[in-house]
Amino acid sequence: MDDYTVLRMIGEGSFGRALLVQHESSNQMFAMKEIRLPKSFSNTQNSRKEAVLLAKMKHPNIVAFKESFEAEGHLYIVMEYCDGGDLMQKIKQQKGKLFPEDMILNWFTQMCLGVNHIHKKRVLHRDIKSKNIFLTQNGKVKLGDFGSARLLSSQMAFACTYVGTPYYVPPEIWENLPYNNKSDIWSLGCILYELCTLRHPFQANSWKNLILKVCQGSISPLPSHYSYELQFLVKQMFKRNPSHRPSATTLLSQGVIARLVQKCLPPEIIMEYGEEVLEEIKNSKHNTPRKKTPPCTSGRIRL
Repeated sequence: MDDYTVLRMIGEGSFGRALLVQHESSNQMFAMKEIRLPKSFSNTQNSRKEAVLLAKMKHPNIVAFKESFEAEGHLYIVMEYCDGGDLMQKIKQQKGKLFPEDMILNWFTQMCLGVNHIHKKRVLHRDIKSKNIFLTQNGKVKLGDFGSARLLSSQMAFACTYVGTPYYVPPEIWENLPYNNKSDIWSLGCILYELCTLRHPFQANSWKNLILKVCQGSISPLPSHYSYELQFLVKQMFKRNPSHRPSATTLLSQGVIARLVQKCLPPEIIMEYGEEVLEEIKNSKHNTPRKKTPPCTSGRIRL
């Protein structure tokens, strides 16, 4: 801790605290996660897994890892500070004013790039929600908080235990079925719906009724001024059968999202991402209606 000065607390949860810190020698700002280490060895090992997983994720749309260390019964994870806050804050700040479609699609494309990167590394995030999507002042969107993440043994493997936020949990989890990366796609669909409506897709006055609504899978349509393609995208991600939901790669290779990857995102993201999706885009047969690509200025939106 001697290398950092704590400026203020920026978040708090069951894990501990999130702090805004300044590095003594460089004066650079970082976010520092302070996690209380459990007394049992196995639980302590689980706490350390987040730092290990985050260190492996090097992508412009994932919060960058700097270092981790332990001191006085706590694990400290130092990572990139996103100066635009999180998506949940951004949604609340709208006070009922809907986001324009081009902004929603730009953010969503960047989220898909980040999610696809972790899925290619066989990592399930398991807690994708608007509070864990971070923004920067120059328009970047970054996936963060890997405290619930799980590494699968293979691309085809399934997991059986789940931790997450109920509003974003897919039906297969509530039905105690094995799940894979398609559970993250459902959660991503919940965020897309939130961006379009400023509210959760499934709402109820009790957890029991919420679970019933999720398992039924019926949602209210998006506001009518949003395009049919956006409505179609949401429906695809809310398929009750996980195998019928698109993968992150499929999402990136179809329709308006594919055109945004090519036309709107900064070149360094495409370079980092590699040629795989661009090749899929080239070969993809778009079965959704085409509409004019939303205007972008080199893919950056001033927040």
